[in-house]
Amino acid sequence: MKLFLTSSVHAVAHDIAKKENLSKDNKLVFITTPAEAKGQVDDLEWLRNDRQALVDAGFKVQDYTFTGKTKEQIEKDLESFGYIYMSGGDASYLLEQSQKSDFITLIKDLIKIKGKVYIGTSAGSVITGPKLPDFYSPEGYDLKDRNGYEFVNFTILPHWGREDFKSKYLKKRLEIAYKDDQIPLLLLTDNQYVFVQDEKIEIIDVNKK
Repeated sequence: MKLFLTSSVHAVAHDIAKKENLSKDNKLVFITTPAEAKGQVDDLEWLRNDRQALVDAGFKVQDYTFTGKTKEQIEKDLESFGYIYMSGGDASYLLEQSQKSDFITLIKDLIKIKGKVYIGTSAGSVITGPKLPDFYSPEGYDLKDRNGYEFVNFTILPHWGREDFKSKYLKKRLEIAYKDDQIPLLLLTDNQYVFVQDEKIEIIDVNKK
């Protein structure tokens, strides 16, 4: 199992590509499902920046959404891709759509059994933990439970240190650290990513290389 869990992929895509030593097998499916809840995906500047960073790093990128698709259709559509990228956006919406399409079962098989590489950013990284934190409101979403993809045994909290996220952390996000049953938290800046390979877990800061 190999994962690259980022806060903002546009800041670290070049380093991920370097670590992967990209060859001809560089096809990456750019899943935009989490971003759909933020508006028209073509109008989101941060999404365009993330996509372009992956293209500039050497990946052959193709957009995709699994919203409204069956597990069988998604499996067929993703068959030829070696890299599965999950965009940022709304983690609750991503979980809802993952449950509706049974994508959770499929992604576990694709990453753990078939050996595809998972790259996540923001919401796409948050969902790889055991469950979504309590501050992700289920209101307005049809969620069976809060269980994530369960690739790692911790929860990533992205965009740590960014001024526009300061109030979210101070007023809400950090409060969960004091709950007795809280899953371990990993605060991740935009210039860092978590590299997971089998049992190895490494936090990489591209600014300190």
